[in-house]
Amino acid sequence: MPGPVYRKPFWRPRLPEVGREIASLDARRDCQRIVHLLTNYEFPFDIVRSTEIALFHTYGSRSVSRLLDRTGEFRKHGQKRYDDTRLLIARFMQCGWDVEAGRKSLEQMNHIHSFFRIPNEDFLFVLWTFIDFPIQWVQDYGWRPFTEHEREAWFHYWCEIGRRMGLKDIPEDKAAYDAFIRDYEAREFVPDAASHRVAQSTVDILAGWVPRPLRPLVSPISLSLVPKRLLPAIQFESPPAWVGSLVRGALKLRKHVKRHVSLERYPSTLETTLNRTYPGNTYRIEGLGPDYAHRDAE
Repeated sequence: MPGPVYRKPFWRPRLPEVGREIASLDARRDCQRIVHLLTNYEFPFDIVRSTEIALFHTYGSRSVSRLLDRTGEFRKHGQKRYDDTRLLIARFMQCGWDVEAGRKSLEQMNHIHSFFRIPNEDFLFVLWTFIDFPIQWVQDYGWRPFTEHEREAWFHYWCEIGRRMGLKDIPEDKAAYDAFIRDYEAREFVPDAASHRVAQSTVDILAGWVPRPLRPLVSPISLSLVPKRLLPAIQFESPPAWVGSLVRGALKLRKHVKRHVSLERYPSTLETTLNRTYPGNTYRIEGLGPDYAHRDAE
């Protein structure tokens, strides 16, 4: 991503230059740079977690889940499916669409989608989760909330991603988009076996990241962070109230601590994060996704 690179060892305080640059940029024209700074400097942990919850929320749609269930990717290649999705989306969040790696990631994602007939409203629903969930998560658990300027840039960024995916009728503002989603969820958020299977496969992936004795905790912890309206659609019971209180309390404690203490290095990039499927980040963008969607490198 063109622009200054700010470097902070873990022991240095958070650099105010990052926030000052964001405030100096135009929310529409410079939205790629603003998203890069928010993702790789200001809120790396929060944006990763919020986009994971966003993807999980999409399983509430019976239309989305039936397609995911039919492909069998979550069931047969769960960790790879997770990593491929993360790498494609995180790459164009890190680079934008003007840098070659970001452009190729967006092209590969569109290529994968081209094998299926996906309704426009399903695309709009999934796109909305990437707008709404990070804003809400940072509001609740970030060391500071997004500013109005940052929320505007975040919205414009994802709307442009939608246009580059060929989506039609993207609502012009967040309020109109929220109203569209309320109507969509009223139709599509109904109990469905496919939604349950895909959600369970994802919980199984997450459980594989922790030692065996801790795996029973993964489901209640994860489910305590999703919107309550999702649970009936994916046919999961609500976790005990005390689990949710404990998890949210821990995240809010982190929020208050991070206002004053930041032990993270930055920039935080894909190259500095754990990659389970591709150790050492040895992968080609054109080779991400199901086998049938692999392409020769350009």
